[in-house]
Amino acid sequence: MATFVVAHGAWSSAWAWKKMRPLMRAAGHELWTPTYTGLGERAHLGHADVSLETHIKDVVAVLEMEDLQDVILIGHSYGGMVATGVADHARARVAKLIYLDAFAPKNGEAVFDLIPPQAVEQMRAGAAASATGFGIPANPMPPDTSPEDQAWAAPRRLPQPLKAFSTKLKLSAEPSAPRAYIYCKRIGPHDTFGQFLARAKREGWRTYEIDASHNPHITCPQALLALFTEIASS
Repeated sequence: MATFVVAHGAWSSAWAWKKMRPLMRAAGHELWTPTYTGLGERAHLGHADVSLETHIKDVVAVLEMEDLQDVILIGHSYGGMVATGVADHARARVAKLIYLDAFAPKNGEAVFDLIPPQAVEQMRAGAAASATGFGIPANPMPPDTSPEDQAWAAPRRLPQPLKAFSTKLKLSAEPSAPRAYIYCKRIGPHDTFGQFLARAKREGWRTYEIDASHNPHITCPQALLALFTEIASS
């Protein structure tokens, strides 16, 4: 049995991994899905100073309070920023690090450094125009998401704290855990994550590709389970 911990994506939270829980359990794995401050069931805790560092601390606290060891840490999308920080802060607890169609940042980088300037401007404008003044409205879900999944997920996708995207990651050193990268091949109009697959290949990480759009934990959980099991056993 392996212990997996998810650092979830932007606008998301623990609910998004609902399909994976029974599958992982049936395969003999343990799956933890902490929710970040300001999102999901913790939306009421949101404020303008919720940052990337806040979200890193959210996940590290779960590792420590639950005394989780030999963890396989999954960072999905924005969660790659969080997972990289967690793997630095909790080195003794993280056995492997999986980036799932995720940002794989280096020290000193923020999400806003890793996406096109036009997208940054749109997100800042969206946050400024929001009811709170700091919540970035959710991006649309990929078009191949089923109507049923759209109806389930879309109302639960909440504004992302602006500061989480503008905070620069601070690392004491590169994560020491072995890393793997899973790239979702059904890209949208912009290939945000191809740059990180290229980095993974350059640096000799294990790399995988899945015939899915950006949220395989929602659209093809069985295929994703197979990849997680393979990585856990390698």
